[in-house]
Amino acid sequence: MLRAGIVGLPNVGKSTLFNALVANAKAEAANFPFCTIEPNVGSVAVPDERLEVLAKLGNSQQIVPARVEFVDIAGLVKGASKGEGLGNQFLGNIRNCNAIVHVVRCFDSDDIIHVEASVDPARDIQIINLELALADLAQIDKRLDRTRKAARTGAPEAKLELEALEKVRAVLDEGKLARQATLTEEEKSALAFLQLLTMKPTIYAANVAEDDLATGNRYVEAVRQIAQEENAEVVVVSAQVEAELMELEPEERAAFLASLGVKEGGLKSLIRATYKLLGLQTYFTVGEKEARAWTIPVGTKAPQAAGVIHSDFERGFIRAETIGYEELVRAGSMKAAREKGLVRSEGKDYVVQEGDVMLFLTNV
Repeated sequence: MLRAGIVGLPNVGKSTLFNALVANAKAEAANFPFCTIEPNVGSVAVPDERLEVLAKLGNSQQIVPARVEFVDIAGLVKGASKGEGLGNQFLGNIRNCNAIVHVVRCFDSDDIIHVEASVDPARDIQIINLELALADLAQIDKRLDRTRKAARTGAPEAKLELEALEKVRAVLDEGKLARQATLTEEEKSALAFLQLLTMKPTIYAANVAEDDLATGNRYVEAVRQIAQEENAEVVVVSAQVEAELMELEPEERAAFLASLGVKEGGLKSLIRATYKLLGLQTYFTVGEKEARAWTIPVGTKAPQAAGVIHSDFERGFIRAETIGYEELVRAGSMKAAREKGLVRSEGKDYVVQEGDVMLFLTNV
């Protein structure tokens, strides 16, 4: 399951956003630092209207969406990499995530205390990124000693890792992030086991007041500029609006969002940005039992897509009966699609496309 860690300074709206994203979350959103003492974890369904359409076409008994796990991590402060605030225990929680959602305060309020006494997104981002980078530096330095010794023996794997470590360390020394280092795919793979914090794909969630949700503000522009330099994504959200949405009936939410000048809530925006950042896409399986969404990397071939359902399906893959979502909807049913010759038989080299509806034939 895709796992995203929500980080940021205390009192930027992390727990409010988490509570809204995860309907049954137990995180406490309070106006003081460290209101989240243990990392709260919640699993949310990936919103996808296509599933309901497919379930009707297939007379499916249930709908099973893809899921994303959000981890709400206590607010980091200066010195977190050295144990300040709640320290390294929370940095460790971030290492287990596929991506980081960095919540940045982009609203003014006299009622909500800012830990740094003023609103400055660039400064706030720098504080968090510096702590993550310092934690990475400590880990790299510890690893460098061992890798240098191994590289002297001539081991090619050690040489590759050493070159990658030295490149990343040089970038961190310049005050940049590990993901800004120019690495080959082999070098990235050599360092993957370290789970470097500043190597993780990052989405900046610019948390704005309700009135700025549609248009943004000068704080959001500052965040966008930083994200562009880092090859990160930016999503404008309003944690307070998300909290209000949770109190509304589904049919009322669209009208409320429209009144604010936006088409979708923060959950959809965040998940779409996460999928884009991680290079992920969705395919579907449909039957009488269930209509289900599956998440795979872009470029996945049919046998590996089958393996997401069960490893035996990849080993025993024969072929995949495949049709695009739009084609199936136009046909009206899988039976009609077959009669019109729209269902293709794809083999082991087929690259699965976004929205494919697939039936895997295996010898299992």
